[in-house]
Amino acid sequence: MVTVELRSKAMRDNILVVSEDDAGRRLDNFLAGRLKRMRQSRVHRMIRRGEVRVNRGRASPGYRLRRGDEVRLPPRLDRRAPTPAAARARWIEQFVVHEDEFLLALNKPAGLAAHAGGSVSFGAVELLRAARPGESFVQLAHRLDRATSGLLVLARKARALSALHRAFRENEVEKTYTALVAGRWRGGEREVDLPLDRSFRSGGERRVRVGAGRPAMTRFRPERVWENAALLSVIPLTGRTHQIRAHAAAIGHPVLGDERYGREAAALASRIGLGRLFLHARELVLRHPQSAGKLRLRAPLPDELQSALQRLGRAESLRAEFGRTGRKT
Repeated sequence: MVTVELRSKAMRDNILVVSEDDAGRRLDNFLAGRLKRMRQSRVHRMIRRGEVRVNRGRASPGYRLRRGDEVRLPPRLDRRAPTPAAARARWIEQFVVHEDEFLLALNKPAGLAAHAGGSVSFGAVELLRAARPGESFVQLAHRLDRATSGLLVLARKARALSALHRAFRENEVEKTYTALVAGRWRGGEREVDLPLDRSFRSGGERRVRVGAGRPAMTRFRPERVWENAALLSVIPLTGRTHQIRAHAAAIGHPVLGDERYGREAAALASRIGLGRLFLHARELVLRHPQSAGKLRLRAPLPDELQSALQRLGRAESLRAEFGRTGRKT
């Protein structure tokens, strides 16, 4: 039996009273911010089962709270996700690339989930909370695939979270990724406008299917082209699940290291010693949630991706020197 710490400006027993700062927030996000050590999937389950009551009645996870609403929690909260020790969690601090009173940004390493869920006990947001036990509010402003490295923005105030959620939802944030794709890229910039359906699953994995579903648009711009690969700047003009990876594979240029959409490029990835997905969120441009001024965030390319590019360059130089026959030209 463990006790969940409940924080609010007003609290009686297991009742949280919604403050002015929290008015307008979704119920699920409000609870996730207070039940910091509980998995988000369990928060949703409690709400759906009616274990959480708002003003003595049931509510949906997306219910928008109003000032003075009373949120009643179950009397016994005896299960929650394990949390890392503070000493271990402080490892995440080295990846902070920007921080101010209202938000912070991480250069998230590949392999680290944005948040806990499923078989993942804790992600970037849980690590930050454990590393900063005195900080009362740390919430994700958006998501980034576990396999993708790069910029991940978190809010440090409820008002900042609402503003950031709206900006990401309305595609007001300019996002630029770096991707290494397979195949000889011909021509210049290319814009892909293909709908995506994320309801399709294969082998229990979450996948998306191209050609059906919600509108999706991605702009690909070549930065460097080799015989069998191309380094691209990628701008997702919409924000769909696995959008870049699915669109790249759909036009015959799967992202190297993508075991879900680009397995046919596995040989090239192995040849250059690439052990991960070559997709990195390198830049975000957004309006600061407090000042409304333009904020440009950048995350340098990780060492393992830079090394893979160097090996690719050497391999292509040898290929050009000796040709396809193996004899020096």
